Amino acid sequence: MPNSFNAKTTLQVAGQDYEIFKLDAVPGSARLPYSIKILLENLLRNEDGVTVTREDIDFFSNWDSQAEPSKEIQYRPARVLMQDFTGVPAVVDLAAMRDAMQALGGDPRKINPLQPAELVIDHSVQVDHFGSDDAFALNAELEFRRNQERYNFLKWGQNALDGFKVVPPDTGIVHQINVEYLSRVIFPKPLNGVTQAYFDTCVGTDSHTTMVNGIGVLGWGVGGIEAEASMLGQPVSMLVPKVVGFKLTGTLKEGVTATDLVLTIVDRLRQHGVVGKFVEFYGPAISTLPMGDRSTIANMGPEYGATCGLFPIDQITLDYLRLTGRSEAQIALVEAYCKAQGVWHTADAAEADYSEKLELDLGDVVPSLAGPKRPQDRVPLTEMASHFPAALAALKKERNIPDKGPAKATIDGEEVEISDGSIVVAAITSCTNTSNPSVMLAAGLVAKKAAERGLKKAPWVKTALGPGSMAVTRYLDRAGLTEPLKALGFHNVGYGCTVCIGNTGPLPEPVSKAIADNDLCAVSILSGNRNFEGRVHAEVRMNYLASPPLVVAYAIAGRIDIDPYKDPLTTDAAGNPVYLKDIWPSQGEVLEAIKQNVTTEEFTSAYADVFSGDARWQSLEAAESQTYDWPADSTYIQNPPYFKGMSLDVAPVEDITGGRCLALLGDSITTDHISPAGAIKPDSPAGKYLIEKGVDPKDFNSLGSRRGNHEVMMRGTFANIRLRNLMAPGTEGGVTLHQPSAEQMSIYDAAMKYQAEGTPAIVIAGKEYGSGSSRDWAAKGPRLLGVRAVIAESYERIHRSNLVGMGILPLEFIKGDNAQSLGLTGTETFDIVGLQNGEAKQVEVKATATDGSVKTFNAKVRIDTPNEVDYYRNGGILHYVLRKLAA
Repeated sequence: MPNSFNAKTTLQVAGQDYEIFKLDAVPGSARLPYSIKILLENLLRNEDGVTVTREDIDFFSNWDSQAEPSKEIQYRPARVLMQDFTGVPAVVDLAAMRDAMQALGGDPRKINPLQPAELVIDHSVQVDHFGSDDAFALNAELEFRRNQERYNFLKWGQNALDGFKVVPPDTGIVHQINVEYLSRVIFPKPLNGVTQAYFDTCVGTDSHTTMVNGIGVLGWGVGGIEAEASMLGQPVSMLVPKVVGFKLTGTLKEGVTATDLVLTIVDRLRQHGVVGKFVEFYGPAISTLPMGDRSTIANMGPEYGATCGLFPIDQITLDYLRLTGRSEAQIALVEAYCKAQGVWHTADAAEADYSEKLELDLGDVVPSLAGPKRPQDRVPLTEMASHFPAALAALKKERNIPDKGPAKATIDGEEVEISDGSIVVAAITSCTNTSNPSVMLAAGLVAKKAAERGLKKAPWVKTALGPGSMAVTRYLDRAGLTEPLKALGFHNVGYGCTVCIGNTGPLPEPVSKAIADNDLCAVSILSGNRNFEGRVHAEVRMNYLASPPLVVAYAIAGRIDIDPYKDPLTTDAAGNPVYLKDIWPSQGEVLEAIKQNVTTEEFTSAYADVFSGDARWQSLEAAESQTYDWPADSTYIQNPPYFKGMSLDVAPVEDITGGRCLALLGDSITTDHISPAGAIKPDSPAGKYLIEKGVDPKDFNSLGSRRGNHEVMMRGTFANIRLRNLMAPGTEGGVTLHQPSAEQMSIYDAAMKYQAEGTPAIVIAGKEYGSGSSRDWAAKGPRLLGVRAVIAESYERIHRSNLVGMGILPLEFIKGDNAQSLGLTGTETFDIVGLQNGEAKQVEVKATATDGSVKTFNAKVRIDTPNEVDYYRNGGILHYVLRKLAA
């Protein structure tokens, strides 16, 4: 391998030699932001004269922080992280590729992760049971019963695929386990007789992979398709981004939490605009910012729109690694390597050359929530009482929801009144906050003070506590806060993402009936990172993000439209009003609880046998075969048709002619709208398919749990109950009008008709198409429905990449154009002309109306890199990789 800059040298740490590639071998590297230094080291180490050249590395000597990104590099992350919703289809694809490799005459064993790949099963547990001591055990039992086929399949993958590890279910949340256990920070790897040391870097099949940036590990979410290619040794093709430096000063005031800080940062960065950019946090406050707060901020990178939000490595990082039980040898390597590379952070560290700068005084942060349907819509706590009525009125007007007034319901023998603004779900959930001892212990202290006053949650509130990892349970137990949380209804419901991803389970029947009978706009409050409409629960229209202690307080109040500074949450047994200030812990109390109860023992005991699983996992049977024996009658795992009829030859890309619009969509269409997720309704295309296969509706499980079966997933694509297709006004859900018949039907049925007719399908959308969580099925589903192209005003970064990865053409309206300005109705026939075998930067779109008139407009081709051209020509990234390996 070339070593053009003579960067290779030896670092000795505690008697062990490590081969490293020194950054200071490249002139001008000292001024680079930390994240750019990580990219530079990656190129130095992987210089091969083909994918990484001397010119690629030399670019960083004269990196212009102000220039628009134009330099493409081939970046190789150290490892790949997956959760089970996105991980199962990734392993399905690897199994299908093994079959395809065999059919092409190759060795199926070549299909293997070439980079470490770790999967954490955390997205399958649902909150069917809550508010009782046996909730965790009952939910875990249901989880295994529902998902045994998937879990058997994952155990096959663990046996058959080299370099692939699975953390079994009921252990913790993927991103929290990544921070608390999996991350190396500096990666040691035996290679060619030596041990290399380099920056730990990570891509993951979940957008909140960004959480790992809190401990100084550069990582972000990619589509499952891109992650699979990375596992198979393909570099991530990317443009060297702009880097936004975010300076933090001051300290948080009394009563302000890390959640309030991150919601403020999300608000600021969304206003500034950081899509496609790296964000780095620096400034004097960094040296006092606990690791829990750093991880909370890094976690919500997707919410503020950045590729990542990176923190430096410093003494606090080392202290955290020691707290969480990393070895002293690993900790010594981290310190020595970072100091040798000039990236060790101190309070007086020189400021890097950032592209843009922002600054926040932590003293300006105030307690806040965010909602009712976007994480960037921050609302100061003092304004909630006035905010909610306005938000409610706007929603009712937008959705034409009648005002029927409150509803009566009988819950556990008590008659109660439920109305608009009633909180029906209160959940401490999501790695965003469960990774942070300060807010988790604060929640426990709020519960303790409330229980001492004899307070209870409002009877109509479904409560849930998803601790995030077993370490959290251990320190809550040690602090004596588990029982007070239970007294308020916050029993452990499972170690998984639960409510934050919509695995909320059913509402109590009286509550559900009250909402339905009176068209109520009920509310959820959760300590998560996503609150898109329809995500938390199909029956809950308005959702607010808040810190764990506020979740507990609002569960007591039972209503969102109060000012907790002026209005009492409730009254105690003596009839005295109880205000938020009466049960809110001081910062001193929280810090003392951390000092006394969050110890290394909690983490080492929690992770002692992290890959072993419980007796249920250990009893699962898994074949030892090199290719998977697909069970013909499985409704969970099926061999996808992506490689059917594939040959080694690549056919030229042809223009798209005679296309029909499958859906005409507005702004902010998220992957939750596109990708199959949530409950399966019996009368939906997916439900009808399962019933035909003999599955009882009570055993449907969720769409996410069936991501390994393309037949279910393609039927659930564009089926979100809140999707509004402008072609079918007055409807919600996966409804469209087939053209030219104008017959109303499900999007799935229309897609099947178009395929039978040989008609290519397209989708037209507004701004921010594909925002939200990275979901590979948001691209796989449309591909299987026959979608050949999407024309949108703008795209979310990961989703655009995923579309290309599945061979779908992403087009962007020229600035100033959109469907409305061009008068597009979706009834037209579309021709997309001038693709130039995938190399075109702009194409012409001809829309022929039913009366024969033609509108012609240009659209930008969003195939952004040469690698993506290759992927598109091959019909997708997996086809490209398979052909390379088979050849």
